[in-house]
Amino acid sequence: MKSVLMVCMGNICRSPVAEGIARLRARERGLDLTVDSAGTHGYHVGAAPDPRSVAVAKRRGIDLSGLRARRLTAADGENFDLILVMDDRNHRDALAILPPHTHHKVHLILKWTPHCGYTHVPDPYYGTVDDFELMIDLLWPAVTAALTTL
Repeated sequence: MKSVLMVCMGNICRSPVAEGIARLRARERGLDLTVDSAGTHGYHVGAAPDPRSVAVAKRRGIDLSGLRARRLTAADGENFDLILVMDDRNHRDALAILPPHTHHKVHLILKWTPHCGYTHVPDPYYGTVDDFELMIDLLWPAVTAALTTL
């Protein structure tokens, strides 16, 4: 079985939405895939996803209600085949946490959608509903494309 981990800073906005998209797309395609998400920081460990992330995901048919934030661990480098980060800071922080021999598994998620006009998924936490819509609009095709590599 293949596995993918989505990573952002707090694991309450971007990475849970990416996890939800990956779970949905895997089900639709009949893929045997383990999907999880984590944050590089432990600000929200145990918390549910941000209500705005829950709302934008729900409008697209994705249920995030069972997810809870957790912090990225060194063991995640061993346990996942692909680790997708949302921005350069997440990339740098993930590499600082994960064992060096697993660094080849860590990629910016928008690598799979190079013509989308963005190099990273902006953090919508301090933004508006439109920022959360932009987040899911960027993540949907990127996650879908990334799954084709597994």
